[in-house]
Amino acid sequence: MSAGENKLIRRRLAGAWLSSVISISLVLLLVGVASLLLVNAKSVSDYFKENMQVSVLMKQEVTEAEAMDFTTVLDAKPYIKSTRFISKEEGTRDMKELLGDDFLSVFETAPIPVSVEVTLMADYVSGDSLAVVNADISKSPLVDEVVYQQSLVDKLNTNLQKISLVLGVFILLLLFISFVLINNTVRLNVFSKRFTIHTMKLVGATKSFIRGPFLGQSVFQGLFAALLAILMLLGILFFVRKEFSQLFEVFSLDLLLVVMGIVVVSGILICLVSTFFVVGKLVRLSKDELYY
Repeated sequence: MSAGENKLIRRRLAGAWLSSVISISLVLLLVGVASLLLVNAKSVSDYFKENMQVSVLMKQEVTEAEAMDFTTVLDAKPYIKSTRFISKEEGTRDMKELLGDDFLSVFETAPIPVSVEVTLMADYVSGDSLAVVNADISKSPLVDEVVYQQSLVDKLNTNLQKISLVLGVFILLLLFISFVLINNTVRLNVFSKRFTIHTMKLVGATKSFIRGPFLGQSVFQGLFAALLAILMLLGILFFVRKEFSQLFEVFSLDLLLVVMGIVVVSGILICLVSTFFVVGKLVRLSKDELYY
């Protein structure tokens, strides 16, 4: 075989290997996106729960100084994430914006009390926990009423459960499709070398000896494809952060290393498993079966 033909064969093999890596990396990108959604599922749920406000209305005779002291007491509660003190003037201004400037004309005295707007920790935004929180806050002689929308809480929790279920099914389906696509890509790549495998078998090579080089190549291929997928995922996240920065209030970038780890392990593991079984199957084929 001439040097030109050897060069052409090497070029074709390199092209086939590169196209295989690109195909695998694109599929691993889907794995990365699915993993990003999976590890941030709780963060998304907590974000929506912690955006629900609970209003603590103080009694009319409570002064602003007393209410601010009570706000400090609330901040020390384990179920409180944050509080915001609302004075009578601020409350009146908000009501004017909501109901119009003349809404006070029907009252002899200003009906707007001092209040505290409370944001709860996500774990406490449920029907049973809110009842306990309500009872605890209402024990104070300063508090007139704790206001929250129970129906909204129930609907929020129900919808989040439905979304989690749909998301879980979607991610499992995506991972299954990813495995099938990568498996097919590896199968085609290894199958193109079936005659080499048959030649090794003819000279007495054992299954483990034949599998060795292919498994080593599959690890390198899976790792390289995973790194390429991670670079593409980081590029997408950079674009999203630049154009839709508010989304990163929901997603926790601290978990990005976990996502990278999942992508790398998935790439190497799927390539290894697929190569192991494909090579084992090819070793068992007879000479005539290699042509079909």
